[in-house]
Amino acid sequence: MFAYPVLVADIGGTNSRFSIVAEPGHDPQMLGRFQTADFPGPVDAIKAALTKTDLVPKSMVICVAGPVVDQRCHLTNAAWTIDGREIGKAFRLTSGLLLNDFEAQALSLPALRTEWLKQIGEAAPSAGGAMRVILGPGTGLGIGALLTLDGRHIPLASESCHVDLGPVGKEEEAFWPYLQKVYDRNTTESVMSGPGLVRIHRARMIARGFPVPAEDGVSIVNVALDDPNSEERSTINAYMKIIARFAGDVAITFLAAGGVTLAGGILPRIASMIDGAAFRRAFEAKAPVDALTRRISTRLLMEPDAVLYGMAAIAAEPTRYAIDYRERNWV
Repeated sequence: MFAYPVLVADIGGTNSRFSIVAEPGHDPQMLGRFQTADFPGPVDAIKAALTKTDLVPKSMVICVAGPVVDQRCHLTNAAWTIDGREIGKAFRLTSGLLLNDFEAQALSLPALRTEWLKQIGEAAPSAGGAMRVILGPGTGLGIGALLTLDGRHIPLASESCHVDLGPVGKEEEAFWPYLQKVYDRNTTESVMSGPGLVRIHRARMIARGFPVPAEDGVSIVNVALDDPNSEERSTINAYMKIIARFAGDVAITFLAAGGVTLAGGILPRIASMIDGAAFRRAFEAKAPVDALTRRISTRLLMEPDAVLYGMAAIAAEPTRYAIDYRERNWV
């Protein structure tokens, strides 16, 4: 179905990554990581990536940070519109597939390698074949789930990154009124994304009577890494508590006995600051179903390019994945 070479790409609001797979079963060859804003659209970015190889792609599998409708996607946090048919014509492809980024992340779960994963806290081993969930904060927030039936992987995309979010506990109640809203709402994405980390820090400082800091997410993380007694480290702790709580919500929503995997661009950067025991307490606090969450494992994906390997696996063995290729093929 997918003629080789296959270009696989992960297009986000901030970064776009491109790789090419020469033959079925080969690992993706990285072509480049680009700033999405540096290009007027995906065709130009793909052309720039292909200058790094002599291989000419005959098909593509691309995941994008936004909802996919009729083989098109307008990125949620950038100006690009990705049109599968347009890309197919521009590169004379024989086939192409466009996936939501966390639909692709979910489909990539079977391809994850043990050395890419870091366990968070303690829980019983995940049940094989059960529902699995992956979520991760970056420029936005992504959530996806995967069910495996009769040896085929079935993805479940989600836009629960845009549901409303409220405070839990006195600490959050103190700073929540000062959180900057997006579209006049506090949503899971507006609070838990990279910009959300900055919003939490500013809200915490205002609530404590301190001057509003001018720090961005990178500087907050850097100070927190350097000084465990800093306000920035306290912000990281508050941020992770919210993520753990929401991860538990997603876990019970999907009955994810197969485990919860955390991904995205932010969490691997702060992995050394994640308190596994504190994370599990917030994750498991789901009475009256806390017995369920105690049996669901949590782990952190440390490999930033894992989704490219996952899409390469789809191209190599498409029949293992329950995707409507006839409807979604570009060509």
